[in-house]
Amino acid sequence: MTLPKDPLILLSFLNTRLRDEYPSLAELCASLDADETALRETLAALNYEYDAGRNQFV
Repeated sequence: MTLPKDPLILLSFLNTRLRDEYPSLAELCASLDADETALRETLAALNYEYDAGRNQFV
């Protein structure tokens, strides 16, 4: 699956998937063959960080 390129759409996509389908960012990345570090860096540029307790980017 190709992830959205637009950072805001990516944020929405990831948070929706984390809420509905995956118990952690690591499992989402493994399932979608995505680079967790790259995702974190992309969203950090928008001042969003992954919160494991909430299982979402906030």
